[in-house]
Amino acid sequence: MTTSSKFALSSGLVAALLLSGCASLVPQPLTPDEITATSAADREQMQRAVEPLQGALTLEEAMARAVKYNLERRTRVLEQALAQGQLDVGRYEQLPKLMANAGYRHRDEELITRSRNAVNGRLSESDPFISTARTAWATDLTFTWSLLDFGQSYYATRQNADRVLIAAERKRKALHILLQDVRTAFWRTASAQKLRGEVRATLAAASAALADSRKAEAERLRNPVDALRYQRQLLENVRLLEAIEQELSTARIELAALVNLPLARNLSVVEPAQMPDRRWLELPVDKMEELAIARNADLREAFYNTRIAADETRRALLRQFPGLSFSYGPHYSTDDYLINDHWREAGLQLSFNLLGLLSAPAQKRLAETGEAVALQRRMATQMAVLTQLHLARQQYANALAQLERADTIWKVDTDLASHATRREQAQTQTKLEQVAAQTAAILSQLRRYQALSQAQAAAGRLQASLGMEPELEAPDVPLAQLTQSVSASLRQWDEAQVTDLLGATPPAPARAEAAPAVR
Repeated sequence: MTTSSKFALSSGLVAALLLSGCASLVPQPLTPDEITATSAADREQMQRAVEPLQGALTLEEAMARAVKYNLERRTRVLEQALAQGQLDVGRYEQLPKLMANAGYRHRDEELITRSRNAVNGRLSESDPFISTARTAWATDLTFTWSLLDFGQSYYATRQNADRVLIAAERKRKALHILLQDVRTAFWRTASAQKLRGEVRATLAAASAALADSRKAEAERLRNPVDALRYQRQLLENVRLLEAIEQELSTARIELAALVNLPLARNLSVVEPAQMPDRRWLELPVDKMEELAIARNADLREAFYNTRIAADETRRALLRQFPGLSFSYGPHYSTDDYLINDHWREAGLQLSFNLLGLLSAPAQKRLAETGEAVALQRRMATQMAVLTQLHLARQQYANALAQLERADTIWKVDTDLASHATRREQAQTQTKLEQVAAQTAAILSQLRRYQALSQAQAAAGRLQASLGMEPELEAPDVPLAQLTQSVSASLRQWDEAQVTDLLGATPPAPARAEAAPAVR
């Protein structure tokens, strides 16, 4: 078998293998065992490196655990790491290209050529010539640099740098939302923990009174209509108490999910002694607006988007310039017919798309329109941020007023419940009145906790509008140290200490936080 036949046969076999491989590709659905194994590995990965909870959970530790272990926050960290990676890769696009090429060619027949006389057009009568080998290797190392590609890469890298900062601002915004959710879930858990015992005790008393009433009705000791009315009122109180218990039963699960603790664990929390006060409302509104404009995550993202749009306009204008490229590099070939099988080659090329001039005005208008849209969005975002700030401030004032009213009503209902209990013990009133008074006290206490939770949530919205978040150290800082940082930030927030933040902007990280290890 000749060399050409062997080459043709091997090429046919390779083509047949490639075609058969492509034809054999079919969808492969996941099996239940694979899904179960992957889910188990994911659950193990979620709880890996999560420090176990020792004792009751404080608000500071809950926030610190959410910052360190929350799965949604880990996603934001990975997104920032991805944006940082795109920036790092984009920087290399500005470098010249150094291309190393190697190739092999084979002909099954010799490349034989004749010459034609340029004057009379007759073929040369001399023997034909072979000037190229049938088989040869060729290698080269070519250095190329394009001025137009460099300019495009430069502005693309600037845009990627702004996208890194946008990812950092989105991570800050996600942190603000996360801390608000943790505050709300924590206070709902605290109210559930506080009211659980009282609700169950009152339910037990209501059940006992209901049983006594039904017994008296069966023995004909009371008027049936009065007994049914008595039972109706008891059942209404039981319904209210059961609704309270059901409403509060999910708070523990929500808090556990936010701080990445086992969902089946029975959490206990420590209620903070610090209560919201009116010092936030004493801050000058113009100072709060200044702080919001300087630190709000949404507004800062809009500023970066405007810079990206401006760089896109410059890139569009740059495309209209001529392309200037330079190349240089050594070459080598094993062709036996070459006298100089080693040589160096240099080139300079200037290219310009003349028909591109037709689309230049449209591309310029498009880029300028995109920049105008980004500018308009920034102004709209600034108005939305200031509106959000004023709404959050008013909502905080309203929440404080509701908290004060709910606290007063709770104290009155608690005193009435105490009097009802003493009168029932002295047998001067029925158990129904005691159950009704206790139910009213529990409802008042629930409304007080709800008002307290709403006040905390309003404070969180106000602080998020101002762009305030805990001062976080490195991502691998121990949980205890992170808890101390959160505690210091909470004290600063509770005391409305924002003087140091006025005129200061949150520093943008030079590098993204290290992403958690993922298998």
